[in-house]
Amino acid sequence: MLKFIIKRLLLLIPVLIGVSIIVFVIMRVFSPDPAPIVLGQHATVAATEAWREANGLNAPLHIQYLNFIKGVFTGDFGTSYYTKTPVIREIMARFPATIELAVSSIIFASILGIVIGTVSAVKKNTVVDSAGMVTALLGVSMPIFWLGILLIILFAGVLHILPSGGRIDPLLRPDTVTGFYLIDSLVAGNMKAFVDALRHLILPTVALGMYSMAIIARMTRSTMLDTLGQDYIRTARAKGITEGKVIRKHALRNALIPIVTVIGLQLGSLLGGAVLTETVFSWPGIGSYTVNCILKSDFPVVQGVVMLVAITFVIINLVVDIIYAFLDPRIKYTREEA
Repeated sequence: MLKFIIKRLLLLIPVLIGVSIIVFVIMRVFSPDPAPIVLGQHATVAATEAWREANGLNAPLHIQYLNFIKGVFTGDFGTSYYTKTPVIREIMARFPATIELAVSSIIFASILGIVIGTVSAVKKNTVVDSAGMVTALLGVSMPIFWLGILLIILFAGVLHILPSGGRIDPLLRPDTVTGFYLIDSLVAGNMKAFVDALRHLILPTVALGMYSMAIIARMTRSTMLDTLGQDYIRTARAKGITEGKVIRKHALRNALIPIVTVIGLQLGSLLGGAVLTETVFSWPGIGSYTVNCILKSDFPVVQGVVMLVAITFVIINLVVDIIYAFLDPRIKYTREEA
């Protein structure tokens, strides 16, 4: 297992190099020159050239890339063109908000998706099965921004029971310890802030998690139907084991292998794809911030965000592979596999 983990961590290097090349080329080729945007349209040619020289944009592209990749491996992603703040500080100020939203969404999607998928498989070809699959179909079909707007209209505009946006009441914001408001409020013992942060989290969590919930539900139903038809399930039933125990201990555990893969991939997608949700709910995360930086051609910030998301995605996949070994004892990471 240790050798397998080390190998996967080493494979992180070529993955990061590939991602860095792609994002570097895209930003340099398809984005407008940041100098006129930063300095304004009335900036002189001399001022523009001086700014470009100071920010290393007059150097050959291969030199710019080498400086960028060197900074990645030393933890220096550069400085924002606009705020003059180190990129890593800008990212870390916003990334916890996106992680908190993505994690809460995947928890919501996993629990609801697995329950719906399992019940649909057990109640195959019944009204319950049809209702579960219709719910999954709606989750896949509804655009995130449209669902988010509907949730805001219903729960904030009509029922007035949940806030329409933001992350927490500014007057209740806890002292920053981890950047995760739910954790920080608990650390401070401020239950009022915890409840308020939780209330702000509900609507964006549902909006962002519905699509993943549908994917997980459909995968769970498919794998559970396959598992329930296996001989060892019939044997367990023949031994007189209760149906609930057969479902939970024998069928669901063996069906979880592909489901865990889907959950891991969906979590990675949620981290990188929460832009619409953050925009609709005014959520101060990394997604909406990155879009603004793309429009302003803030190269260092965009490159730093993409690299951080890529690293997170690879680490999530590694964790998923490790979880496999605990779910299925037949999986062994031998020397040949490692």
